[in-house]
Amino acid sequence: MDIFQDSNGDGWLVGYTRVELTHPILDLSFLCYQTLAMADPALHQIQPIKEIAIDYTPEACTHCPVSNSITLTFDHRGGARWRSTTRFLYGNFTSLIQCPKGNTSGLNFNIYLSSLEGDKSQDEIDFEFLGKDKTIVQTNYYTTGTGKREQIHDLGFDCSDGFHEYTIKWNPDSIEWVIDGKVVRKAEKKEGEAFPEKPMFLYASVWDASYIAKGQWTGPYIGCDVPYVCLYKDIQVPVSTAVECSCDS
Repeated sequence: MDIFQDSNGDGWLVGYTRVELTHPILDLSFLCYQTLAMADPALHQIQPIKEIAIDYTPEACTHCPVSNSITLTFDHRGGARWRSTTRFLYGNFTSLIQCPKGNTSGLNFNIYLSSLEGDKSQDEIDFEFLGKDKTIVQTNYYTTGTGKREQIHDLGFDCSDGFHEYTIKWNPDSIEWVIDGKVVRKAEKKEGEAFPEKPMFLYASVWDASYIAKGQWTGPYIGCDVPYVCLYKDIQVPVSTAVECSCDS
């Protein structure tokens, strides 16, 4: 991939590249072609998400393109996960989110970027809400499947009481996690260290994570207030950084 700073040092230009990828499940190789030519501020321009794919339990996910809203429900069927239909290489991703009400112990609700969910070598950037305490959020990022960069942030509110804006600003040399316009974390690329650089989908899901660390992460699942409904609206993705692939993955 050809990435270089513009002559003014203000932004990034991402050139044409031919990328060969390997499907992690089917063991097939395919080619992705991308033409990205931009500099700041184009890198930060956003638009409403137009289409989504639902990875599992489609009956527990509703998408209304007219109102730009998505609803995920966790109940006796389990949870659900949606994603954008295209990958993006850098840019700003944002959504208003109202997390599920009631006793959500054991559940994980989120919005995040991933090069491909389930791929052991994925890049990923996360906002994750831990059901045991809805006044905090966890941020994290992965490079080639390696994470261990978790940080916990005090929200100063209950994330189920109303809508709040969550934004991931992903650049070639930095990541910012922003809540209601305030930067709560910034990670900068350091020389010699890996940093997310693979094109990524925008994902969101609600799932039972109570089996992880024997419930210490999200708490034990109680389930006394089902159904649990997570609301997303005004979902925005980058205008100019979509990566077109000659494949379905």
